[in-house]
Amino acid sequence: MKTRKELKQAYAQIKHPMGVFQIKNISNGKLFIGSSVNLPAMWNRQRMQLKSGTHISKSLQEDWDRMGEDHFIYEILEEIRQDEDKDYTQDLTALESMYLESLQPWGDKGYNRQRRG
Repeated sequence: MKTRKELKQAYAQIKHPMGVFQIKNISNGKLFIGSSVNLPAMWNRQRMQLKSGTHISKSLQEDWDRMGEDHFIYEILEEIRQDEDKDYTQDLTALESMYLESLQPWGDKGYNRQRRG
């Protein structure tokens, strides 16, 4: 039987799907775009924040509270293929920026804040 330390090490070696995701309001089409090194864990985190009323996007939180979870879907927009042990943080940031620029999910179109710069 494996020790707790061995189990933690084995879990750390698992390559989780990473990439860019969106939370889409299917009633009005508004989007929230984000990225993560662990997409399944990120969806769990986003849902828990929304269910507990602590999501970073106040407008998304308001719509979630008013409309309910059934009006939202979580979709993976793009995954990054992991070929080697490397830090994919910059790749994720660039990919997320590309989707933010393309989809412009702020104002009437979404829940993200428009970045200055």
